[in-house]
Amino acid sequence: MNAPPQLPDDLPAIRHATPLGGGDTARAWRAQLADGHHVVVKATPYDAGLEAEGLRVLAEAGGPVPAVLGVAQHVLVMEHVAGPADWERLGAALAHVHGHHGEGFGWYRDNVIGPLPQRNGWRDSSGAFVVERRIRPYLDDLPHEVARRLAAACDGPLPDLLDAHAPAPSLVHGDLWTGNVVDGRWLVDPAVHHADRETDLAMLTLFGAPPPAFWSGYEAVAPLPDGWRRRRPALQLPPLLVHVRLFGHGFVPSVVRALDAAGLP
Repeated sequence: MNAPPQLPDDLPAIRHATPLGGGDTARAWRAQLADGHHVVVKATPYDAGLEAEGLRVLAEAGGPVPAVLGVAQHVLVMEHVAGPADWERLGAALAHVHGHHGEGFGWYRDNVIGPLPQRNGWRDSSGAFVVERRIRPYLDDLPHEVARRLAAACDGPLPDLLDAHAPAPSLVHGDLWTGNVVDGRWLVDPAVHHADRETDLAMLTLFGAPPPAFWSGYEAVAPLPDGWRRRRPALQLPPLLVHVRLFGHGFVPSVVRALDAAGLP
C-alpha cells in the first residue's frame, strides 16, 4: 500500500502524505488534510477501534497521547505530535496514569498487542493474571526444556514473586517499549489493561531505557517499592514471549536469561 487508506467520512480529504517508517505491524503516513491539519494515518491489520479506545482511556487518565481524530475498522487517524523531549514530565504523567486502579487485574475485553490477540478477562491477583493470560498461552512456542522450566515456575515461585508486594491493579499502557515513546514526550500504540504498574516499567527497560529524568519524574509522584528490580525480569517474560511468537526462537535465550535473573529455577 503506497498511498494512505480512505479516511473516515467525517474528516477532510488528504492534501498530501508521506510514509512513516518503523512500524512492524501497521503502516502509517504523516498527512496534511485539506483544512491544514497535520495528522498521522495508520492502516492496521486489527480492529483500529481497540487502539483508539486505549488512547482515549490513557488520555482520560492524564496520559500524554495524541488525540484520536477518526477511526474506522482498519484505519486510525491521530493528531501528529512531536517533541521537544520532556522525560521528567513523561515519568510523572505515567505515574499519574498508574494511579488509576481497577477492581481486578485484566480488562473487560480482549484487545491486541502488536498484531497478536491479547487475552484479558479478570483475575484477583497479578501473579494469576500474568501466569494465566500472559505466559501459559505462549508455552507451546518454546523449546521443550524451556517450556517445562517456565511451566514449573508458573506453578508456584513466579506468582508468589509477583504477588509478594501486593500490587494494586493499575491502568497500564501495556506495550511500553521505547519505540512506543515519541520524542521523549508522547505515548502511542497502547495495549491497555489493569496490571501491576511495574509491568510498564519492566517493558520500558527491555529494549533500551529512558534517561534518569524519567525515573526522577516518576518517583516524585509514585516511589517504587522495594524489590522492583528483582521482579523486573519476571515481568519482562510476557513481552519476550510475544517476541518469540512474532520473530522466532532467536528470542529464546532472552527468555532463559530473564528466568535466571528473576531467580526462577
